[in-house]
Amino acid sequence: MSTKRALIVGITGQDGSFLAELLLSKGYQVFGLKRRTSSSGLSRIAHLLNSVHLLEGDLCDGSSLERAVMDCLPDEVYNLGAQSFVRTSFRQPLATTDVNGLGAVRLLEAIASRHPSARYYQASSSEMFGTTPPPHSETSVFHPRSPYACAKVYAHHMTVHYREAYGLYACNGILYNHESPRRGRDFVTQKIAYGAAAIHLGMSSS
Repeated sequence: MSTKRALIVGITGQDGSFLAELLLSKGYQVFGLKRRTSSSGLSRIAHLLNSVHLLEGDLCDGSSLERAVMDCLPDEVYNLGAQSFVRTSFRQPLATTDVNGLGAVRLLEAIASRHPSARYYQASSSEMFGTTPPPHSETSVFHPRSPYACAKVYAHHMTVHYREAYGLYACNGILYNHESPRRGRDFVTQKIAYGAAAIHLGMSSS
C-alpha cells in the first residue's frame, strides 16, 4: 500500500503543527504550504523540519496553489490557513476576505482543476453563528457579525458548492476556540494567561 500524502495549508500555526505531528505518526508523507513572506516563522514546527516538506504558496495566489497541488499530488488537503483575528478583520476587511474567503475558493479550484481525487477539509469557525444562541449544530442559522465571520461563511458555503457541483470530497469542520501551549501570544486568552503568570512570579503588578 502506497504512503498517503497530505498537504497542510497553515502548517506553521497551532493547529497545523499538531495536525502534522498526527499525520506523521500515522505514516503520512506531509507537505506544508508556507508563505514566503510569512511572519509566523517555523518555531511551532522546528522539531518537524526534517520530516515535512515545505512548499511556497499563498492563498492569495491561485497559480502558487496549483503548483503546490501538482508538486505533491496529495490524497488529502487541509485548509487551516487564515487571517485569524476577528478584531483585525474590522481594520482589514478586504485582506481578510481575500485570504479567508477567496483563498479557500482558489484552493478548491486548484484541487478541482489539477487533482480532483484529493479530499479537502475546510476549517470553518463558530464565529459564523454570531448572534445565533447556542447550542449550535450543523443546521443552526449563520448570523456572522464580523468581516472574519462573513468570509468564513462564504468559504463554508463554497466548500459545499464544490462538493455538490463538482463531486469533490470536500467537507467543513466548525471549530470553536481551543487552546494549547502553541497558541499565539496575540490571542486574548494567552494574554490573560501570561499576564496572570507574570503577576504570580512577581514580574508584573497588573
